[in-house]
Amino acid sequence: MSNADLVQYIIEQASQAGEVRARKMFGDYCLYCNDKPVGLICDDYLYLKPLKQLDSVLREDDRQMRPPYDGAKPHYAITDVDDADYVSLLVKTVVENLPSKKR
Repeated sequence: MSNADLVQYIIEQASQAGEVRARKMFGDYCLYCNDKPVGLICDDYLYLKPLKQLDSVLREDDRQMRPPYDGAKPHYAITDVDDADYVSLLVKTVVENLPSKKR
């Protein structure tokens, strides 16, 4: 289970990307930007969807992929959430490269 204060901190760090919020799900959180799910916050780690477009902006330490929970597909595990410009760039890259909602 993730610390609610850390979740709020990650939301604030990513706020340059757009309207960022988190929704509690199964004891952890799903992270949204502009109403698109961009990643998860599980066990006090930020996990972002594994999009190839992130490869060019990820720092070396954040290229490691692992599942956020048992049975999940691997996601990028972001280790540095203290750099707001970096976190916002990552979230913005994800949201810009997700497909639009189907009607």
